[in-house]
Amino acid sequence: MQGRIINNISNTYYIEYKENIYEAVARGRFKLDNIIPVVGDKVEFEEIQNKEAVITNIFPRNNYIKRPKIANITRLILIVSLKNPKPDLLLLDKQLAFAEFIGITPIIVLNKKDLITANEIQEISKTYINLGYKVITISAIKREAISDIKMELNGQISAFSGNSGVGKSTLLNAIFGENLTKEGVISNKSKKGKNTTTNVQLYKLDENTYIADTPGFSTIDIYEIESKNLYKYFKELKKAEKQCKYTGCTHIKEKECGIKKELEQGKISESRYKNYIKIYEDIKNKEEHKW
Repeated sequence: MQGRIINNISNTYYIEYKENIYEAVARGRFKLDNIIPVVGDKVEFEEIQNKEAVITNIFPRNNYIKRPKIANITRLILIVSLKNPKPDLLLLDKQLAFAEFIGITPIIVLNKKDLITANEIQEISKTYINLGYKVITISAIKREAISDIKMELNGQISAFSGNSGVGKSTLLNAIFGENLTKEGVISNKSKKGKNTTTNVQLYKLDENTYIADTPGFSTIDIYEIESKNLYKYFKELKKAEKQCKYTGCTHIKEKECGIKKELEQGKISESRYKNYIKIYEDIKNKEEHKW
């Protein structure tokens, strides 16, 4: 039988198959092959008895995120608060770079649109729209434009990411309605107990549509990207690379850098470029102090 892992607690894996849930363990050979099943994996399994099973095969992954451990995500929903707290565009640019690196389609959700003016919203969103990113502006608390997000989720496996206070729980409650509240998903993350704050789980919204409950997703490991390659995951910098004279250019200090020229001409967002430098220096510092 073939199914998808929707939950993992300790060494027990919960596999969805034809509306049924099987409790499974993984064969020991997976550890020998230096691979373990994770939530999101499509697997082959054999039932032993009464919906107890053993995983016999893990199918190739489209992508894999190390922290939190999850595979085969197709959408990364990046939630940004427009006010209270103020927009964290450094985190957004970091997450966009990570999405490009992993190969997951990001959707930017600007929440709390009721707290600022239309002109202020446009000032923030235009940079990302011009880069080709999908930007949806909502008010989760007023349940405005929730249907626009649901359209993007349809048929996808989506993970939601956002800092504390951006309205992630409110948005997920608006999407799931009573089901989310019943399950106690995400909104009850503050309660104490085993696996409450670390467990990754997939929740089914519709047929072939899942939302991943991924605690700690805002602390994605950007250090998987090498500093020398970071520019490749900033769309506009990658595009401008051909204008650069140097091989191995960091696009920061070099005088004849084509990217810096495009920055001076206003073709590249100054705020995005500044964030690129901050992220680059952070990764570079981590690399230099690795040992």
